[in-house]
Amino acid sequence: MTNTTFPSLKNHFLIALPALKDGIFTHSITYLCEHDEHGAMGIIINRPLDMAVDEILEQLELDGHIYNHQQPVYAGGPVHTDRGFVLHRRDGKHWDASVDVSDSVTLTTSLDILDAIARDCGPRQSLIALGYAGWDAGQLEEELQDNAWITVAASDHVLFDVAAEDKVDAALAILGINFSQIAPDSGHA
Repeated sequence: MTNTTFPSLKNHFLIALPALKDGIFTHSITYLCEHDEHGAMGIIINRPLDMAVDEILEQLELDGHIYNHQQPVYAGGPVHTDRGFVLHRRDGKHWDASVDVSDSVTLTTSLDILDAIARDCGPRQSLIALGYAGWDAGQLEEELQDNAWITVAASDHVLFDVAAEDKVDAALAILGINFSQIAPDSGHA
């Protein structure tokens, strides 16, 4: 199946509908970083692990580490859970492995950004995740047709400023609804 029925959902949130009861995706919100005819890739943004950013930085043994990074590390998805992904505000700095997702958000996977974060000279706002969510060509479109997800244009405020447990309702509020209003067999917007 090709992506001819659905426009790109890059820089959108995917919110799992109640019918989706698949482990990590249950009641999740995923920020889509890529979506084209080859598939989709995103980071789950509301599954904090029992781990702070400082723990990751300590494990990497980065020089000049300043210990004040208590924000959580997130379970970004079930694929490559041993790899780090940093969603952050675009800041004009050049990182070794980055992709601009929108005019204001970048995804970086290189160690240089973690080194900068460790020294308190990284992006002013970031979300660090281990792993990502991925869909093969046509898979996400099929899941959308099966009413597994509701979509909404992403908000930087929801992405960076809202607490993990409130992100789903904050994103749904953009559509004027909340999670309790969604029936188990609801469709997408």
